Amino acid sequence: MRLLHTSDWHLGRSLHRVSLLEAQAAFLDHLVVTAREEKVDAVVVAGDIYDRAVPPLAAVRLFDETLHRLAALGVPTVMISGNHDSARRLGVGAGLIERAGIHLRTDPAGCALPVLLSDGSTEVACYGLPYLEPVLVRDEFGTDGGGHTAVLRAAMDRVRADLATRPPGTRSVVLAHAFVAGGQASDSERDITVGGAASVPASVFDGVDYVALGHLHGCQTLTDRVRYPGSPLAYSFSEAGHRKSMWLIDLDAAGNLRSERIDCPVPRPMARIRGRMEQLLTDPALETSADSWVEATLTDPVRPEEPMARLTSRFPHLLSLVFEPEQPSGTLDLSYVQRLRGRSDQQIAEDFVAHVRAGTGPDAHERAVLGKALNAVRLQETGR
Repeated sequence: MRLLHTSDWHLGRSLHRVSLLEAQAAFLDHLVVTAREEKVDAVVVAGDIYDRAVPPLAAVRLFDETLHRLAALGVPTVMISGNHDSARRLGVGAGLIERAGIHLRTDPAGCALPVLLSDGSTEVACYGLPYLEPVLVRDEFGTDGGGHTAVLRAAMDRVRADLATRPPGTRSVVLAHAFVAGGQASDSERDITVGGAASVPASVFDGVDYVALGHLHGCQTLTDRVRYPGSPLAYSFSEAGHRKSMWLIDLDAAGNLRSERIDCPVPRPMARIRGRMEQLLTDPALETSADSWVEATLTDPVRPEEPMARLTSRFPHLLSLVFEPEQPSGTLDLSYVQRLRGRSDQQIAEDFVAHVRAGTGPDAHERAVLGKALNAVRLQETGR
């Protein structure tokens, strides 16, 4: 059984106000061509099809065209909703679409109902676990507390129970959209820590042959059988060093696994440059970045005049300008972005309360109110 594993398309997303729709269309062309040329038995897409709950019409059109092309190839496709998607909107018409071989899994209640794929000898049971927001699914799974780990463990218990009823030799694949411990995040993923701890242990998925993950934008192998393909395009400058790719996975009849990375097309390289204005304008070593999308960090002690215009004369695709003046030795003055890096939305909100109240942070009741408000915003974003 040969699978093509991808995730985190984020159709409709832009990069510092530059539309990426053309680049996303080129990636989807590449995906369809790869599925045909590599003679894959199925395509699995582990969530975040769209970048937001109500995507722009151009993104919906591109998604629709891609589904038609995959269906025309006769390649079964299994997709789950991610934390950026509206599960209800993405899942509209799923029963009808399934007749064309496109299997949309957006309902948590159906996580133990597999798509059965056959290679002519034995079957592969492919289970789709849509993004499980702990607050929304705790009644479905009977969890009260424990966050993402608790709901994913409950969902996987159902998967393993169903798998136990299948004929001997049935292989298994699970699609999930989650932050699994050991994975490396970037600046592009939306925070999912409200409502429970962010990461879940890889052991939650024990007992299946392959776990096709989505959410983190860097291609990563957590174990031989638990992998992220990452996003097909770079969606922030924190991904400038990423090699964007998909996983081509072969599962033999005994469940042994072989993997290969398939590179994605790069619309334009990304570069992060740093230094004083005159250095950035004259350093010959930076000539290789002239055609890249560029993030420039200026370290001049005093902000130069017209920095964007001057730098754009050498770097016409400059998208981001950061000002971090050099500090005298022994001083520490972190930028706003640096101060926030690695902090959850809840922590940032609590820090703000402490800032405006001269150092007095929120009490337990106020923390609970903040958490409830943040949860309400996140639920509204999912389109629930």
